[in-house]
Amino acid sequence: MFKKIATPLYLLIFTLFAAQLQAATLIPSPPQINARAYIVMDADTGKVITSHDADKRFPPASLTKMMTAYILEYELSKGNVSEDDLVLVSEKAWRTQGSRMFIKEGTQVKLGDLMRGIVIQSGNDASVAVAEHIAGSESAFADLMNQHAQLLGMENTQFRNATGLPADDHYSSAVDLAKLAQAIIERFPEHYDMYSQKYFTYNKIRQPNRNKLLWRDKTVDGLKTGFTDAAGYCLVASAERDGMRLISVVLGTKNENARAQESQKLLAYGFRYFRTHKLYDAEQVLNQAQVWGAEKDQVALGLAEPLSVTIPRGQADQLDASMDIDKVIEGPIVKGSEYGMARVTLNGELVAELPLIALEDIPQAGLLKRIWHAVLMFFFSLIG
Repeated sequence: MFKKIATPLYLLIFTLFAAQLQAATLIPSPPQINARAYIVMDADTGKVITSHDADKRFPPASLTKMMTAYILEYELSKGNVSEDDLVLVSEKAWRTQGSRMFIKEGTQVKLGDLMRGIVIQSGNDASVAVAEHIAGSESAFADLMNQHAQLLGMENTQFRNATGLPADDHYSSAVDLAKLAQAIIERFPEHYDMYSQKYFTYNKIRQPNRNKLLWRDKTVDGLKTGFTDAAGYCLVASAERDGMRLISVVLGTKNENARAQESQKLLAYGFRYFRTHKLYDAEQVLNQAQVWGAEKDQVALGLAEPLSVTIPRGQADQLDASMDIDKVIEGPIVKGSEYGMARVTLNGELVAELPLIALEDIPQAGLLKRIWHAVLMFFFSLIG
């Protein structure tokens, strides 16, 4: 039989410290990335795993078309337009230079084909045609783009056109483009498979998707490339492995291969050394709190949305969750009202927090119960 031996306190403290130090050294420094700016972010939690100059403003080139496609997907989701709508191609759209879908002036093109021409072929002509169809003119569409950018929290972004062709004061940042990619993935999943399509043929002209990672890595399924002399070679990519989705952005690399290689480095680092853990479902009951002056004496509290966290691998057992619930909750209760905060920490550092909300409506109590609860609350306040 094994005999238990009491461990001296100093030895126990040293052992715990050594274990924590060992866990910390399991995560190496991020890779060296040859780009002007970059970021890799968890698509579900928004956790930034590593970045460099992610808030700095740069010309986004054809990454601009992500917003053009986003607005088109938004309008489709609202029923304002249909993929079967026929769009009349203007002279301006037809004459737009750069990468093209090769639509012809005066012809009518299905909106769904234009959407694929934007995303897969990076068509500048298709982008202008969509902008004019939705907003009447490209300049009016640019105003719409900036409004959506503000709603998405893209604080270092300003659009002047729908294509990304060089223009004064047309800029974005790596973190803003990551936020835009996150919105595309989350809000319009019915269209997202389009970003992984390797080829699109229109008018008997077959063009490849310029995102080389679609051929190199089967887990990559989007999103968009870009290039101008001012912007350099840029790429916003996304990949999903074992239920975890990451978004990477590289701006200002030296060539097509470099933007793919640097993106692969970021994605490989994120997947290798980090994991996303889902902790709670939306509207899962996390606590039953005391209610005063209501028909029921307790209210179920939970979260309005799922709560997940992205942390270094192997550290899930060091997560700690706590709830800070309002001391006094009085009826009536309206579902969705906030009554505290749920917080998650890792080794004492806050990694996530969300409001605790009421998961049910509870009417106000009758007069006698309200009076009785008022008396009880008065005496409890004296004791407390």
